[in-house]
Amino acid sequence: MSLLVVGLSHRSAPVSVLERAALHADAQVKLLQDTVAAEPATEAAVLATCNRIELYADVDKFHAGVAELSTLLAQHSGVGLEELTPYLYVHYEDRAVHHLFSVACGLDSMVVGEGQILGQIKDSLAKAQDLHTAGRLLNDLFQQALRVGKRAHSETGIDRAGQSLVTFGLEQLALGADVQEWARGKKALVIGAGSMSSLAAATLARAGVAEVVVANRTGERAERLAQILADGDDTDVLARAVPMDSVPGELTRADVVVSCTGATGLVLTAGTVATAVRGRVGDGTPDLAADLGPDARLGAGEATPLRGSGAAPGGTNARGLTGAAADENCPLDLPAVPATPGFSLLGEAAVAGMPAAELEQHAAWVDNAPGPQATGSATALDPAEEAEAIAALAALAATVGRIPERRKPEPVVEAPRPAPVLFVLDLAMPRDVDAAVHRLTGVRLVDIESLADASADAPMAADVDQVRRIVADEVAAFGAALRAAHITPTVVALRTMAADVVAGEIARLEGRLPGLDDKHRAEITQTVKRVVDKLLHAPTVRVKQLAAEPGGAGYADALRTLFDLDQETVAAVSRADNDSENSKNRGPA
Repeated sequence: MSLLVVGLSHRSAPVSVLERAALHADAQVKLLQDTVAAEPATEAAVLATCNRIELYADVDKFHAGVAELSTLLAQHSGVGLEELTPYLYVHYEDRAVHHLFSVACGLDSMVVGEGQILGQIKDSLAKAQDLHTAGRLLNDLFQQALRVGKRAHSETGIDRAGQSLVTFGLEQLALGADVQEWARGKKALVIGAGSMSSLAAATLARAGVAEVVVANRTGERAERLAQILADGDDTDVLARAVPMDSVPGELTRADVVVSCTGATGLVLTAGTVATAVRGRVGDGTPDLAADLGPDARLGAGEATPLRGSGAAPGGTNARGLTGAAADENCPLDLPAVPATPGFSLLGEAAVAGMPAAELEQHAAWVDNAPGPQATGSATALDPAEEAEAIAALAALAATVGRIPERRKPEPVVEAPRPAPVLFVLDLAMPRDVDAAVHRLTGVRLVDIESLADASADAPMAADVDQVRRIVADEVAAFGAALRAAHITPTVVALRTMAADVVAGEIARLEGRLPGLDDKHRAEITQTVKRVVDKLLHAPTVRVKQLAAEPGGAGYADALRTLFDLDQETVAAVSRADNDSENSKNRGPA
């Protein structure tokens, strides 16, 4: 059997894919059960965090294992296999061990060196043990990974290279300012009471916020976290718990919001946040609903036209094709044509020979395009008239071939935004906070996606190299121990066979010498055993040494062949060892 890991992380997949593939607790349980029920796998463990989803298994066939594990990940994540496959990575045997040890040390984290991953690995092992999907291999692997991670943090300065995702997120909110100076006196709202939310609440309390309000679907957990914060010796913070339906009201008082729940839908919509900051932003700022775009005004009785479709301001068509003056700046290389009021984006896309979405990306120039503007409002064409217009322009385009883009659009200069009055940190996967909050005036949102972008350029300490050496040494040691363990059942079976031979020969001797007294019988028995032990000692010690080296797996086969050992006897020893190890490791790591 061999170790295989199939997964995806922030290094291999965009956050949007990770968000969709996130596994809730019930899905993780079902994935583990289905994995061990599949033919190639006998053990399984899932490591699911806010920025990685990995399935570990002990398999007997590599290709079949990769196919089965990939399919199971796709089925339980809800992302189609064809869409998920480009983002998956596969590690096998020593590379799989190296990967998990690197993860445990924080080398593969979004924030290098963060220590929270150790708790997540421990939880992953405990879940597999509770479900009886972790056998000897995964028990040994995950427990050793925990030891390697602790060693890296105790023997190196990797903690200086990185910090928790919470601390890194708060630094991003503070825009480079000292977090304690930035946080001092602020009122914080923490949504969720799990491990990440609890760490966020404690970090904010130590940073000097004046108040922490905890909201959680389970009131008891919120109360417990608030009590821990209020009773802390190293902080002097007011802490209280509120139900989830109080969040909109608490938002109007909060300066900082941290959200990390297990919800599958949005916890904070853009409309809720916009309402909470209305009136808190200085005069002269843009309307909050305008920041959100047309969708923010739905339900108010206003139409919501598609940007870039239909009539453009001043009676031009969607790309301002009003004549020669507009033709000079048109991103489509069309000769001047009469204005076609209400001509749609789809019509122009058909003429340009490019997708409508691609054409839409080049629409920014329209807002400030020079040239004469007609007066009056444009009216949209009915489908029949638009079809005729498309056909006419398509015929014109056919005479010159595909119409290329003439120039790139001018950059859009955004108006200066006021200083934020509400800072929002979304650490959930899938996200808790609507991404449209990014566009709200007076709000600064940092989420997993923006943290990934920021961490890509984060400096790494010199201690990282030392941690990598530790990982390499530990991988070599684990591999040697694993290979040596594979030959142990064969050695035990050999010694068992030798003991049976000695017992048989002593019984035969007693039949031939019935008058042999107990003293002489015992002396003869011990002598024969010593002879057998000495003959077997050197070969068994040496075969264990050789088996620990790369490529040493064949020595077990050689030993079984040379001594004509029964394969079922060896397998029985192996099963007995596994059963004993599994029963010993059923408790938490």
